[in-house]
Parts: sequence; C-alpha cells; structure tokens
Amino acid sequence: MLDESLLDAPEALAESDRRGLLRGAAEAGARVRTAARHAAEAGVGDLKPDGRPRAVLIAGPGAAATCAADLLGTLAGPGSPVIRLAPTGVAPAAGALRWELPGWAGSVDLLLITTPDGTEPGLSLLAEAAYRRGCTVVAVAPSGTPLTEAVDGAHGLFVPMATAPYEPDEEELAASAPGVLWALLTPLLALLDRTGLLSAPPEAVEKVADRLDHIAERCGPAIATYSNPAKTLAAELADALPVVWTEGVSAGPAGRRFAAALAELSGRPAVVAELPEALAAHSALLAGPLAASADPDDFFRDRVDEAPALHARVVLLRDRPIGGLTAAPAARELALSHDTPISELEPEPGDELETLAELIAITDFAAVYLALASGA
Repeated sequence: MLDESLLDAPEALAESDRRGLLRGAAEAGARVRTAARHAAEAGVGDLKPDGRPRAVLIAGPGAAATCAADLLGTLAGPGSPVIRLAPTGVAPAAGALRWELPGWAGSVDLLLITTPDGTEPGLSLLAEAAYRRGCTVVAVAPSGTPLTEAVDGAHGLFVPMATAPYEPDEEELAASAPGVLWALLTPLLALLDRTGLLSAPPEAVEKVADRLDHIAERCGPAIATYSNPAKTLAAELADALPVVWTEGVSAGPAGRRFAAALAELSGRPAVVAELPEALAAHSALLAGPLAASADPDDFFRDRVDEAPALHARVVLLRDRPIGGLTAAPAARELALSHDTPISELEPEPGDELETLAELIAITDFAAVYLALASGA
C-alpha cells in the first residue's frame, strides 16, 4: 500500500530514505559535472582516435551497465554496434560473475567496462583478455579498486567514478540509483564523442546537467504533489501495473530504464513496449483481468479486508511534440476503450541528450517516491 501522505512530508521522506535515493536523484546534475571533470582529467579530451571502432562492447553488473549500453546504442545509431556483454555465473555477486569476449573481438574493437564496485575478478580477467586480443580498454569504476590495476596492466584508460562528497565509501549503491547511472554514463559520452560515434561535446553535457538541475527543482521533495510530475506519477501508479509505452527513438531507453528502476528500487513489476507495436502487443493485456473494467460487479463488494485489485495503468513517454506522424491518439483510444487510465510525460524542447535526460530524471524521481511511500 502506498502512503500518499508521505509524499508531501519532506522530513518523513528524508527519514525513510535510508539508501540515499532522493539525494542521488537531486544531485544528478552535479554528478554529471563531476564525472565530466574526471573524464577530462583522465585525458579523454586529448585522445586522437584513428577512427571509429568496428564495435563497442560494454561489460558491467546490474541495471546501470544495461541502461548505459541501451542509451549509448540508441545515441550512436547504426554507425558502430554497441553490444552489452551479459555476465554469467552462479549468483549476482562480485566474485561469481564472469564475462566473455565474442570470438570475433580484436584490435579494431573498443571494450568499455562500467561498474560501481570495481572488485569483480571477472571484469579484471576480461580486461586482461581484451589486452591479449588487442582491444582498446576503457573503464569507469571507483578508484583504488582491483579493476584499476587490471586496466593499467592492459594499457587501458581508467576514469574514476564520480561520487558525491557526502557519500560514505561503505555505502552499498543500487545499480538503478540515479547517481550511479550518470556517474558511469557521462565519461562514456565524452569518450564516444571523441571517437565520432555520437555527438556529446562539453557544452551538450553541460546542458544535460542544467536540465537535470531543472528537473530536480520541479520534482524535489519540497514540491507538493499537485505540481510535482514525479510525485503525481508515483501516486497514480499506486496499486497499478505500469504498462510503459514509448514513442520516439530516445524514449525507448528511458522507458526500459524506468521499468528496471521500478523493479530494483520499489519492487514493482512493469511491462514495456514501443509504439506502434505496443498497441498489438498489449491489446490483450488491457482487455484481460488487469483492465479497470475487468470486474464491473465488484463495485458493491465489501473490500475492507481485501487488498486493492491490481489494474493496469498506461504510462506514455514521448520524446517529440504532438503533431506529425504519431501513434499517441491510437494509444489513448485503446487505453480509454478499456477504461484504463493513462499518464503522459513529454519533455520540454531541447536536443536529444537533454530530452532523454529529462525523461530519465522524472521517472527516476517517480520510482524513488514510489519506493519510499510504499516502504520498499
């Protein structure tokens, strides 16, 4: 059950935020600036690549690495494929995870390692294997970890992961925590800008930081629910199954990131699909027992001792303004024809990186509020 009164009690929210999730969301802009500075100090801006890599391989544990690969692949387009190396192992623990290079990986490929831990033996072994194959290795991880030595031994580039000044070293960081994503992603944006795979010059990264600061002001804990889009979305998703539909190229990664954050931070399941395919993929779902109109006879039922029924709610994320070729009207019609409520988020105008950052920031705040108000 969601305690909606907690959403408008900033002090109570702060007290219940034992994992520092609200702080991570609020200081995302500052984390981007710190990470950009670390990348510059590590020499990313001075690199003179011979050309685009044939493929970009990304390895790392958890949702942060998955989201980084998804975002970078979307931004890079078809120029060089961005491939996530999924880990294997008997448990999701640092000592149990292993990564393998594809058989074709070689000197024309780039390996990116991203982790908020840095103690994974599997990643150190991967860096050594990449060196033997001739791959270029770049890692973003906490400094002073075993991975630092492994990357140095592979003659690779190591960028220290940006952390907040108040963040204790022993704090366990969730892979979906807002600060973790931006700390790992920002140096990779700067690197791939240098290789020509995508456009993320320093001024564009600064615009991302500014947009994240702006969203933190709009969605912070002191802003009341009625004027706070993240709190509003969290309240709307109480006792609902989020059915996340995305439209536009960069909205896809934002939707998948939202689903991952809901699962890891608040323990909520969600389903994700891109328009227009979502209309066919989820049509039966909205017409089934999860639809709000599925049980019209239960209006008069005594439900005092029963948990509220779980019904679907569509969350439509769009990265382009209404107008032109869009499936949004059909999406609204399908949802409302099954009495399924719909929430919509559309970013303010800006370049692709800015609009993507805004969608991620608002949904990150919403996932955090949902986690705190539900006691997750």
